[in-house]
Order: sequence, then structure tokens, then C-alpha cells
Amino acid sequence: MDRFDSLQLFTRIVELGSFSRAAGALDIPRATATHAIKQLEARLSTRLLDRTTRHVRPTLDGQAFYERCVHVLSELDDAESSLRHVATNPRGTLRVDMSSVHAVHIVLPRIDDFRNRYPGIDLVVSSGDRLIDLVREGVDCVIRAGVPRDSTLVVRRLALMPQVICASPEYLAYFGTPRHPDELSAHQAVGFFSSGNTVDYGLELIVDGELRTFTPGGWMSTNDAESYGVCALRGCGLVQLPRYHVDDQLRDGRLIEVLGEWASPDMPLSALYPYHRQLSPRVRVFIDWLGKLYEERFGSLVAAPSM
Repeated sequence: MDRFDSLQLFTRIVELGSFSRAAGALDIPRATATHAIKQLEARLSTRLLDRTTRHVRPTLDGQAFYERCVHVLSELDDAESSLRHVATNPRGTLRVDMSSVHAVHIVLPRIDDFRNRYPGIDLVVSSGDRLIDLVREGVDCVIRAGVPRDSTLVVRRLALMPQVICASPEYLAYFGTPRHPDELSAHQAVGFFSSGNTVDYGLELIVDGELRTFTPGGWMSTNDAESYGVCALRGCGLVQLPRYHVDDQLRDGRLIEVLGEWASPDMPLSALYPYHRQLSPRVRVFIDWLGKLYEERFGSLVAAPSM
């Protein structure tokens, strides 16, 4: 029995005047109660209770200790009550970083709903795809696509986003339309880099049940998801990105899907935050809200692999 439980037990014994009744009230064996009080008295090096066959009364030291226990337990209960209030009505500033695509197309169009739910939270939203130092830059959480590589962060998956490979009609008119993944080596792709100078031109497809990566050439690269889509519209090369990002362009013919007979792997989207902030009510309610928002857009994660 820990110290908190011991203090609760001691106060109940004093108030009820009985080991048996106190043990019954706390749903523990009487022998456990007796042993716990003996340990408490040994730790304090003083006798707290006078015991007779009929009554249990606090000694003078026990009475003084009882009064202090009542005060301490009352303060603790007040503290827990205040935290419960904060948990249901969180307040303060929440700093979030996410790509401009997600901010503009998914999150910000619904942000008034979050404000109506949690009017005590002020949001500061920065947009980018670079890998940031959350602690040093004072960011509470980031929303990132792809497989997280930073093992020092808590990861909560929000969605699995279907992807598509596409290009502009002008690009396909000049380079031709690939009819098989093996033809990608003769094509150009727009590169993407999220940190450092390593540019990834790779396109991934599931061929004969296996995930394969194809690496076309390329002359254009960017580290911004919005710019990545614009490059495709301007004929800079093939791109592979979440379908929702280019739904309108695919419908009106400004972009054309290629190699649709082969499935692209879904792109995971996750919320990441430092371990020491994982119990922050502001972070928790925002990520819970995001989870529902992305579930509405991309479906449930019940069948998705856990992180």
C-alpha cells in the first residue's frame, strides 16, 4: 500500500473508530489494513492509534497527524478536481505545425468547429514540411505525412491517405504515357525533400503483391507539398501524392492519372509530440478532434497497422 492509500486508510479508521469498518469501506482485507497501519507507525516512529477490543482511538500524536492528513487529502482532492476541470475545459495557447496543404484543404476549413468546442484554446498554426525541433521551437505538436523517423516523439496515426501518380497533359504529350511501371525509368519526376539536401524522386507501386520503388530522372525538386502539386501542373514531371490533393485537377483534366492498374501504397499521416507533453489537455483534445476530422475524410483506422 502506497503512502496516499495509507493516509486514506488512517483517516477512515479514526473517523469510523474501527479497523474492520474502515477496511470494509475501502474494500480491502482487515489484515491488510492492520499491516498498513503498523508500517505507517514504524515509518513515523510513533504510535498513532490506541487499540482496545471494542474501540480504536487516535493517540495525541495520532490526532495531530489525523488533522494534517485531512488537510493534505483535501488539498489533493482540490488539485485533482481542478485538473479534471482543465481536462474538460482546456485553456491556453496551442502551437501546431502542419503542411500548408493539410492546413488549407482539411484543418482550417473546419477550425471554427474546434473553437466552438474549446473556446479557451488559442491556436498558433505554422505551415511547413521541414523536420523541426519541437522542444527548442516551442511547438506542441506537428502533423506529418510519411513514416515518422524520430523515435523520441510520441506518434499517433491519424489517417491512411490513398495516393495517385499523375502528370499534366502537356507532360504526357511530350514524354508519352507510361503503360507499365518498368517504363518509368524513361520519365521525369518532381523530387521532394523534407530536410537536408537529399532529394527523393522515387515513385512506389505494388507490383505482383510486392512494394517496389521506381526512380525516374528529374530536374525539379521542392520541399513544399503545395509547390509539389503546382510543379506537376506546369509539366515538370510525374508526381505521387494523396489523391485528395488533386481531386479537382483530375476531374477537370488539368492532371491525368497514370499506372492506375497498379496500386500506390497509402500514405500515413500522424500527429507527433514530445513525451513530456503527452498528458497536456490542449494537445490531447486537439489530436482527438483531428482524428475525427481525418476519419470523416479518409475512413476509420481500425484495420490499419498500429504505430
